[in-house]
Amino acid sequence: MNLEEIQRAMAAAVMQPLTRDETMRAQSADGRPMAEVAASFIAPNSRLDAFERLEIYNRQYWLRVLGALAEDFPALRAVVGGARFHALSIAYLSAHPSRSFTLRNLGAKLVEWLGAHPEFAGRRHALAVDVARVEWAFVEAFDSTQRAPLTLAQIAALDGASRLALQPHLRLMNLAYAADNLVLSLHQREKRLTSEAGLNHESEHEEEETAPVKLPRLRRRVTWLAAHRVDLSVYYRRLEREEFRTLDALGKGRPLGEALDAGFADSAIPEKRRAPCVQSWFATWAELGWICAPEAEP
Repeated sequence: MNLEEIQRAMAAAVMQPLTRDETMRAQSADGRPMAEVAASFIAPNSRLDAFERLEIYNRQYWLRVLGALAEDFPALRAVVGGARFHALSIAYLSAHPSRSFTLRNLGAKLVEWLGAHPEFAGRRHALAVDVARVEWAFVEAFDSTQRAPLTLAQIAALDGASRLALQPHLRLMNLAYAADNLVLSLHQREKRLTSEAGLNHESEHEEEETAPVKLPRLRRRVTWLAAHRVDLSVYYRRLEREEFRTLDALGKGRPLGEALDAGFADSAIPEKRRAPCVQSWFATWAELGWICAPEAEP
């Protein structure tokens, strides 16, 4: 095999899911014995044969990516329970294995994937998707780039034909549940359990994580949410429907006048109150630095 063929064979073997006992499978995905596959590109040494040497990498890959996904989605894990989260993590990572030099991107497709696989969340599926969306927005808001926001003078000079852009770290979410407070409370719970585990209560910590947590009664309520970053900290801010729609339209490149029309379409807000609403929005957006000029075209 040439170098590329060795790399592909190694990646396919390492990314193959483990057995329930967290050992390497005896057969590859194409049905060949893994001992034969390993021997085709790995030499044994004085202590381990080719299969055993490959198994080390196979186990470490899965332990690392499963741990990284759990770190990014602790609230989702609490909502669906530890056992279900483990199963959905393996299924998701089998469908979308790591393709980046950084584990930061590992959960990039989890929201979309979970939406199409309700069997992994049970009766809490819709809530689980919202929770995953809020948690992934945190990741994106935390480390996405930031551009120079418009100044107050620039904002004052805008007209209906002006095209604007949103900060790259700003994430807009249209949720079926008010999941932001739930996620924050579950993150606090995770910190508490982790702290207790550090005080030699690991077994109790594991028992609490096995089953889904008891949640407060949550009714479906459409919630418009923004995740954004200020001074290296991520915050969530709830939006009114009109503000959300306006921001969403601006982010899609529509001129300001069209964005406002889209924001107030079918709105119950009287005409005389709309101008003060827009003024209030822009004051807040300016304070938070959400609005930028569009990037110059090449």
